[in-house]
Amino acid sequence: MPDQNFKSFFKKLRRNKGAVFGLCIIVLALFIALFAYVLAPDNTPDANRIIVEIAAKKPGYQQQFFKLKKENAATTGNFFSGTTDLYQYIPITSFKTMRDSIVIEKYVDEGVSETMRFSLKGENAADAVVTKTFWLGTDKFGRDILSRLLIGTRVSLGVGFIAVLISLTVGIFLGAIAGFFRGKTDDVVMWFVNVVWSIPTLLLVFAITLALGKGYWQVFIAVGLTLWVNVARLVRGQVLSIRELNYIEATKAMGFSSARTIIRHILPNIMGPVLVIAASNFASAIVIEAGLSFLGLGVQPPQPSWGLMIKENYNFIITNNPMLALAPGIAIMLLVLAFNLLGNGLRDVLDVRS
Repeated sequence: MPDQNFKSFFKKLRRNKGAVFGLCIIVLALFIALFAYVLAPDNTPDANRIIVEIAAKKPGYQQQFFKLKKENAATTGNFFSGTTDLYQYIPITSFKTMRDSIVIEKYVDEGVSETMRFSLKGENAADAVVTKTFWLGTDKFGRDILSRLLIGTRVSLGVGFIAVLISLTVGIFLGAIAGFFRGKTDDVVMWFVNVVWSIPTLLLVFAITLALGKGYWQVFIAVGLTLWVNVARLVRGQVLSIRELNYIEATKAMGFSSARTIIRHILPNIMGPVLVIAASNFASAIVIEAGLSFLGLGVQPPQPSWGLMIKENYNFIITNNPMLALAPGIAIMLLVLAFNLLGNGLRDVLDVRS
C-alpha cells in the first residue's frame, strides 16, 4: 500500500507543470550547492580572489593574467570548502619572454600599464600566463560574480533548510500539544503564539540577531525562530479536528500513551498541510536572509550571500553595469518562485483544501 500511495503521489505531481519546474530548479540548486567549488571558476574559499584592477567589469569580460607564485604558499582546503591560491593573479595587457625571465605590461586601468619583470625559475611562460573569462562580470573588488553567485546558493539553501527544520520542530510540538490536550495547555500555547504573531517578522529577526550576534549560524537560528508560528497554528487546527475521530478514541480505549497517539497516529495524517507550509516557509526564509544580509545583519563579508551581493553592488543598477546587482536578485527570485510553485503543487496533489 505505501508503495502504491507513493507512485500515485508522484504520478499526480508530474502532471503539475509548475511543481515539476519548481522541483527541477530546487534539484539544480542542490547540485550547485554541493559542488559549488568544483563548478565555480574561482575556487578559493568564499570566491574571494580580489583583483582590484579589474573591478566592476561587464559580463563576458576577458583578461590575461600572469600567475606569480606566492612565497611559502601551500594548498589548503578541499573541494567542499575551496582551496587557497598558490599564485597571485596579475592582470596584463601583453608579455614577452627573455631567456629565463618574462617581461609583462601590468594592466592598471584603461590605457594605463606598468612594465614589470619576473624570473620564471624553470617555469614555462605558457603555464605562467592564463586567460580568464568572467561570464557575469566582476564586482567592485574585482571578484568573479559567477563564482560568488554559485557559492552563495549554499547560504540560501542552508538558511532555508535549518529555518524550516527549527520552525517545524517548534511549531509541530507546540501545535500538537495545544490541540491534543486543549484546556489550559491550549490557552497558554495560543497566548504565546499570539504574542509572537503580533511582533513584525523582521523586527523579531532583528532582535534575535542582535541578541545572538551577527554571523552565519545566528541567521539560521534567528529566521527559524520566527517562522514556527504559522506551523503551530496549522498543526493545532488539524489536531483539534482529528482527535475526535473514532480511531483516536480507540487508541485511548486501548491505553496508548498520549505521546504514542500523537506521534504514530495523528502526525502522519496531517503531514500534507505541513509539507505545504514547509515549502512556503523555505521561500520566506530565503527572502528574510537576503533582507538581513542586505541590511548588514546577516552573513558577514567575505562570505558570499545573494543579499550581501546586492548590497555591495546595488549602486551599479543605475550605471552601465546593472548585472552586478541583478544577477543575485534574479537568483533569489527563481529559487523563491521554485519553492512557491512546489508548495502550490503539493497543495493540489495532497488535496489539502478538502
